[in-house]
Amino acid sequence: MKSTRAEIREHGGPEVIAFVEEDAPAPGPGEVLIEHGAVGLNFIDTYHRTGLYPVELPSGLGLEAAGRIVALGEGVTGYAEGDRVAYMGPGLGAYATHRVMPASALFKVPDGISDEIAAAAILKAATTEGLVDRCAKVQAGDTVLVHAAAGGVGLIMVQWLAAIGASVIGTVSTAAKADLAREAGCDHVIRYDEEEIAPRVREITDGAGVPTVLDGVGKDTFMASLDSLAPRGLLVSFGNASGPVDGVNLGVLAQKGSLFVTRPTLFHYYASAQEREAGMGRVWEMIESGKVKVTVGQTYPLAEAAQAHRDLESRRTTGSTVLVP
Repeated sequence: MKSTRAEIREHGGPEVIAFVEEDAPAPGPGEVLIEHGAVGLNFIDTYHRTGLYPVELPSGLGLEAAGRIVALGEGVTGYAEGDRVAYMGPGLGAYATHRVMPASALFKVPDGISDEIAAAAILKAATTEGLVDRCAKVQAGDTVLVHAAAGGVGLIMVQWLAAIGASVIGTVSTAAKADLAREAGCDHVIRYDEEEIAPRVREITDGAGVPTVLDGVGKDTFMASLDSLAPRGLLVSFGNASGPVDGVNLGVLAQKGSLFVTRPTLFHYYASAQEREAGMGRVWEMIESGKVKVTVGQTYPLAEAAQAHRDLESRRTTGSTVLVP
């Protein structure tokens, strides 16, 4: 059985993504071999490619995928050949037709969820669950500012917040993205290409500001996020789409209202078996119930991963992006 996988031998632009064809690897003890049906694309993949998040080279790319088990290693229990599964790490290498993974890293995919939806959603929806439910602990009636509300994580996050009864203010860059954000459940949409974010947030909230900001953009929105918060508000900075936040003067947090800032990592919220089971159970429930509808905005052949990166980085994509082996 032949397998194809993406590999980078140096950090750089999308052009550094190359493909290697080889015999499919055999699973070792505690491992399974998965034939991928769909691979999820995430902005963090571009950080690994550019070296913003350094990785040892040569390296694979991609954290999430879904497919079916085609071989079991020694000692694997709880799974059988043919089972549909998905994963969101650990380790890079999802950009492939086949992959060996530890059985302990897998989640069974319910029958009502396709490989494309599972691959598009698992990392983004788990991120949403961890940040909204357990990091920010958003409650019904809270008002939350979500940056990049029409992106892959943003659309899931907006729906999730609306489903639990929060009021959502979303930021977007185009009229088309504004429509998507409203359809997802945004009560208010701010076109940051047309107006300043923080003054508009103050206007919407009658000067109070919001108790929580969920910011996956990073450098470009950091100060606007702080300026949008109510006293003792929480900024959850979880991404670097515009570059990393650096040079922070902690005194600014006091000046702007004794604010709180956290820079969470998803896997710290999915660290134990109990957290993983509970978190993913909540994810599948939200998707199967229809409370969260996963939007696959575009699909690319796996071989066109470089073009998918270009489109993602230039913000030409909406919703989630899937690579198909």
